[in-house]
Amino acid sequence: MSIDENVRTGRHCIFRMHVHLVFVTKYRHKVFADRHLTRCEEIMRAVCEDFEAELVEFNGENNHVHLLVHFPPKVAVSKLVNSLKGVSSRRLRQEFPELVHHYWRAQRLWSGSYFAGSVGGAPLNIVKQYIEQQNQPLRPGLR
Repeated sequence: MSIDENVRTGRHCIFRMHVHLVFVTKYRHKVFADRHLTRCEEIMRAVCEDFEAELVEFNGENNHVHLLVHFPPKVAVSKLVNSLKGVSSRRLRQEFPELVHHYWRAQRLWSGSYFAGSVGGAPLNIVKQYIEQQNQPLRPGLR
């Protein structure tokens, strides 16, 4: 039997949970150069490790970033997102003073919204079909 390297184990569970996250800069300002994105990836990788999650893939353009994160079920995606955006905003502002003029009055690098989509595994119609085809035991007295 081959073991899927994407399947992880916790104390009481076995899981493979991935989320695709997209963060957009405030007002979609064109903020990032390559060095900013490189540092942003390092910061976000460290935040993920703090959550016992893994940043599987990272990339971005001048006004947004994409992340693929493998995370344990004990992690709420909203809390992970809050930390990723908060820590990266603060650290990038400290390390790259030239970015400050993109922060405007709100003192935030990122837009308040984000995209989160679950990824991986079988397509939904296959999972639905699998569940529908389970052999439900007959209840006593229904024969």
